[in-house]
Amino acid sequence: MVEREPPKLTIEPLGQQHNRAAFSCGEAALDLYLQKQAGQDARKRASVTYVATEDRKTIAGYYTLSQYAVELEDIPEDIAKKLPKYPTVPASLLGRLARSLAFRGRDIGPMLLMDALRRCLEASKGLASTGVVVDAKNEKANKFYRQFGFLDLPNVKGHLFLPMGTIETMFEVKG
Repeated sequence: MVEREPPKLTIEPLGQQHNRAAFSCGEAALDLYLQKQAGQDARKRASVTYVATEDRKTIAGYYTLSQYAVELEDIPEDIAKKLPKYPTVPASLLGRLARSLAFRGRDIGPMLLMDALRRCLEASKGLASTGVVVDAKNEKANKFYRQFGFLDLPNVKGHLFLPMGTIETMFEVKG
């Protein structure tokens, strides 16, 4: 018996063709957001939702991006000293990231995160962003983001920060 390659996933903006109702990640708030709120947020330009899909219908996972401002005093001191001395600095917010239970074991989470970070890096070339902020909802999420270098925002419970310089280094092409 010949094994077939697993279908390739593409990541694209959420559209009408995507089956949001069938998505389940095991976290009710994340499921409901995708099913009920993501489309409205996109229409109101509050956030953009990207979905991973293999057939342009089934959603294997998703994440949201929006602009954000971070209080300079909330950023770890060793990073803050390298930033402009404004009361707040621009950042990108990775508001939600979830993988469907049906796609467990396929490294969807890391794939979504890397895609989000690459998009944030590219966007920062035309719209300033000092880094990416995430709100780790629980210890499992906190551990997930920390393995990619995210650091605590010490004065903002559950929020983590990854400087844009670190993200740029992650995507540098090694010669």
